[in-house]
Amino acid sequence: MSRIGLIGTGHIAAPIARLIASKGHEVYVTERNAQVSSALQDELGVSIGTSQEVIDASEIIFLCLRPQIAADVLTPLAFRADQQIVSVMAAVSEAQLSTLCAPASDFVQTIPLGFLQTGGCPLAAFGNARLLAELFEPENPVVKVADEAALSAHFAICAMVPGLLDLMATGAEWLADRTGDKDGAEFYVAQLMSGFLATIEKNKTGQLAKERDALATEGTLSLQMTDTLQSEGAHDALRTALTAIGKRLEA
Repeated sequence: MSRIGLIGTGHIAAPIARLIASKGHEVYVTERNAQVSSALQDELGVSIGTSQEVIDASEIIFLCLRPQIAADVLTPLAFRADQQIVSVMAAVSEAQLSTLCAPASDFVQTIPLGFLQTGGCPLAAFGNARLLAELFEPENPVVKVADEAALSAHFAICAMVPGLLDLMATGAEWLADRTGDKDGAEFYVAQLMSGFLATIEKNKTGQLAKERDALATEGTLSLQMTDTLQSEGAHDALRTALTAIGKRLEA
């Protein structure tokens, strides 16, 4: 088992801490978010310290900071050459990490979502993908990418999650307006989508389109839905958003 430190204790760090602690690793967290770090200590028995104390105690370090504060937080800290670094900070490049974490040079960049704690969260990885696999598989599949541009494209796709949730919330509101049952409407929409997605085979190219076409056949309500979304520009809006987010990540 490894000694693993987390710099930053926000919404991404907490589920990481829970999962790696459940695998028997020794976990250290910073006191940057006192409420979260104290809760993790009470729940998991993790050790709390300053950022430098966490680094000094750890073999593997997760950087879970907001990108805009990464340089301010990390520049004063001293890393070791033998440490492995996992960055979950979007838009912080390998070159920046090499400067901020020198003399450490073993990096992997990824960005998990909170549900990795329960499994099924794909982790796009640029760098030492083997390290991520050792920590998170088999519960969460690691997808190795060729370069930082590919990693940024995967990060952009992660932003689809709140976008799709936003559409689902609109659907639930529409249903509630017609039924008068807000709780029932939201439950129905969430269960419908999660239940259907759970049945899809995960490792077959074209499976999403195949499932769509199996539902949206001639004369069906499903075809009316997909045709309307296409004609009203929903897909063009998605491509525009993904392209803009990708450029922001690469800037």
